[in-house]
Amino acid sequence: MATDKELSDFLEDVERRAFKQAVYAVRKEESALDIVQDAMIKLAEKYGDKPAAELPMLFQRILQNTIRDYFRREKVRSSWISLFSSFTSKQQDQENFDAMEMIEAEPGSYGAESGQSTLERQQILDIIENEIQNLPPRQREAFLMRYWQDLNVSETAAVMGCSEGSVKTHCSRATHALAHALRAKGIYL
Repeated sequence: MATDKELSDFLEDVERRAFKQAVYAVRKEESALDIVQDAMIKLAEKYGDKPAAELPMLFQRILQNTIRDYFRREKVRSSWISLFSSFTSKQQDQENFDAMEMIEAEPGSYGAESGQSTLERQQILDIIENEIQNLPPRQREAFLMRYWQDLNVSETAAVMGCSEGSVKTHCSRATHALAHALRAKGIYL
């Protein structure tokens, strides 16, 4: 069980990296601050009683889910705003007017993707997550800390309690194992 001090120290330590990750994902500092704050509150409320060693992985999952929730909300908001702001009285008077033809997603946004592209992207992400879960525990831990939490080699080594060389070895083996597993499924990234 993590003590209040350990939880507080963890949140203080991860705050800067989580903010950087959220800003990179959503491109808005205000929204990124809200996302990080929500993720920290969720961790403290729901998982504060977990061992301190589990907090980094739990927080990363909560942060990613909070970012996904942000994009879902934004997609819904933008579609409603587009729906109501795109209509003019001239268009509404036309006999064959179709409101769905008026709604266009912004290029490059999730809404602009075809349903097939969205499904393919989600399937690939699910496969990657499953393959990460299949990695040996130390490889998975090193991989997630280095590439998802954006820790450097020395920080990862300190958290894992091993040498920097071991971290590099674990990361290398993890990336090779993931690449091999994905190629076996016909995915080339």
